[in-house]
Amino acid sequence: MDDGSPAPASPPTLHDVAREAGVSIATASRALNGSARNVRSENASRVRAAAAKLGYEPHLSAQAIARGSTRTVALVVRDVADPYFSSIAVGVTEEAQAAGLIVTMAVADGSPERELEIVRTLRGQRPRAIIVAGSRIDGAGTRDALIEELTEYRTAGGRVVLISQRDLPFSTVTIDNHDGAARLATALLGAGYRRFAVFHAPGEIRTSRDRHAGFLAGLLGSGVPEPLAIETGFTRAGGYDAARRLVERGFEDVEAVFAVNDVMAIGAMTAFRDAGVIPGVDIGVGGFDDIGSAVDVVPALTSVAVPLREAGLSAMRLALSDGADDVLMPADIVLRESTPPR
Repeated sequence: MDDGSPAPASPPTLHDVAREAGVSIATASRALNGSARNVRSENASRVRAAAAKLGYEPHLSAQAIARGSTRTVALVVRDVADPYFSSIAVGVTEEAQAAGLIVTMAVADGSPERELEIVRTLRGQRPRAIIVAGSRIDGAGTRDALIEELTEYRTAGGRVVLISQRDLPFSTVTIDNHDGAARLATALLGAGYRRFAVFHAPGEIRTSRDRHAGFLAGLLGSGVPEPLAIETGFTRAGGYDAARRLVERGFEDVEAVFAVNDVMAIGAMTAFRDAGVIPGVDIGVGGFDDIGSAVDVVPALTSVAVPLREAGLSAMRLALSDGADDVLMPADIVLRESTPPR
């Protein structure tokens, strides 16, 4: 029933703004949404004045479509629970916040197919940049499709950065995996170790393969026996399982273990202790990445220190820049109590 009170006024539309400013709707949209397309300054001024007069608020989704991006950055990681990726995320988030951007995170769970699915979905959400962190996996069958998706996204104005091996044709922050592992091998030789085992992931995981190859290169020419190689999962549980198998086999011919990442090394140390083998006394253990918990375990873990936060910062800086440069993150050797001098 009509009580005689006036109907509430409808909010102003873009059509109202265009009519007030005396321009086309397309011109009004470009002026308010910040499109890169040219709008004459006098027209842009009239549109903004009309919008202010009418109290018009641009629709955020329309702005994103017009600009080709939102105020978000998408970070795709292998495993959110792995301190390696959480440290990278800290750097990405810190640099993004300084630029007024918000970081969203997606987890590929080590699956190239899931990674591709995530990138396809992200393209529709129009983030300002997509940063993909994690080892490239050979033979997955998704490489060409991933390159196509990321290339289409970049062509539409997005930025693509990888934190990985230099395998795809996009700006990449790389970790010095091969040389870092080689220098760890040299350092352990200098500490008196001569007989080694390597806990590594399947060969298609490039990070593991590069670190394994680097460790062997560091031993080359030293005259020591070829290390025992035990393939396992690229996880803490994988390290635990490899150490359990080594103990069951007998480790009398092994003085030190190199696990190709710290979470594997920490899992291995737990398995050794569970079997009554004391890390740092009965057997040496070294890892790679120098995650925060490397100094919290007992004994403190020898590792190859990678500036993971700085890797995240560098990736975000690349995403915000106009260049297409690559960045190589150095790796430093840190000897701790898990590998005392022999």
